Amino acid sequence: MSERAPRVVIVGAGFGGLGAAKRLAGERVDVTLVDRRNHHLFQPLLYQVATAALSPADIAAPIRSIFADAKNVRVLLDEVTGIDAAGSRIMLGRTGSLDFDWLILATGARHSYFGHDHWAAHAPGLKSIDDAIDIRRRVLLALELAETETNIWRRRQLLTFVVIGGGPTGVEMAGAIAELARRSVSRDFRSITPHCSRVVLIEAGKQVLPAFPPRLSAAAQQALSDLGVEVLVDTPVSEIVDGQVIAGKERIAAATVVWAAGVQASPAAQWLGAEHDKQGRIFVERDLRVPHHERIFAIGDTANVPGIDGKVLPAIAPVAKQQGRCVADQILGRCSTPFTYRSFGNLATIGRSKAVIDWGRHQQSGFMAWLIWSFAHIWFLVGFRSRIVVGIQWFWSYLTYQRSARLITGQDAKPPIQISSREAA
Repeated sequence: MSERAPRVVIVGAGFGGLGAAKRLAGERVDVTLVDRRNHHLFQPLLYQVATAALSPADIAAPIRSIFADAKNVRVLLDEVTGIDAAGSRIMLGRTGSLDFDWLILATGARHSYFGHDHWAAHAPGLKSIDDAIDIRRRVLLALELAETETNIWRRRQLLTFVVIGGGPTGVEMAGAIAELARRSVSRDFRSITPHCSRVVLIEAGKQVLPAFPPRLSAAAQQALSDLGVEVLVDTPVSEIVDGQVIAGKERIAAATVVWAAGVQASPAAQWLGAEHDKQGRIFVERDLRVPHHERIFAIGDTANVPGIDGKVLPAIAPVAKQQGRCVADQILGRCSTPFTYRSFGNLATIGRSKAVIDWGRHQQSGFMAWLIWSFAHIWFLVGFRSRIVVGIQWFWSYLTYQRSARLITGQDAKPPIQISSREAA
């Protein structure tokens, strides 16, 4: 009688979980990939869905279709509610429980409002397709309502867009909203001109893109200014209410506010009672194992992993993918060395033709950096169809400024916010 194949459970089908599952596909292991959604999402391009440049299907792929030919990989639509580490079992919200011999936690992260969770209703974050569609609806609806609004203060509020957080997501979102409001849609409206809209990017730190060298940060800020974005640095947000943001000494009336300032890891550390940092990321061993759990790994946004310089590795796709492959090789017995991240640079784009790239000693900004950013993101998309479609969409948008996914879907908007005085605006 043949020996049973080891049971590997992977929680999360993001970049890390997908990387591990692909590495284990076709090997002599039984893999179960658990995710609460049925699709893998290319999160770096979510902001383009939120700003109507791409459709959701362009940046997402059904998990089952990805592993249709991998007979040893089973996909399970469910949500983990706890882990019985001693019993080698995970608890599921819908299907009961699942036993494992090896467990890979790649559960990702969610929004963090730094103790102000009530801000979420007024400033949605961007982590899922639902988030992107919600933000797209808010942005496009604000433009539609502004077209017929006769109250000057209310109209100014509708045409003011605030993005909170100056990291890559915030910078990319602010640039894309500016292009959408000032260039892409102004020709389709009769009372909205390129100069009607106001886009504000707020960063609590001293510079945008704080993970980048100062020279690239300055180049990014200049590119944002060229697009008409007002950049407020060293300006912490103290309050967000319906239709208003208080940042520093300024009160900004804005109908659309987007949160891109903070993230919090999943409850994986709580499930295991593991030591974690203030973002909830598990402190792992150098081989990515959870301390005191020989057969449990944590990767991606779930793990706190220092790089060779001692700094915690960034929450970006290449890190998670390399970690996923690393733990898969350890399970297969092909690798026993500590994880070492091989960096291919840090990238961020600002609008349709400018980007910044940090390759360590070599730094680049401008149009060529944008081309490299574009090709890199197309290459890392899952599926040949997505690469072709996104490439065509970007080429068409570059030539025409048109955004083909300008659809207002979902629930109706809340009643317009009433402004009674000039000072409130």
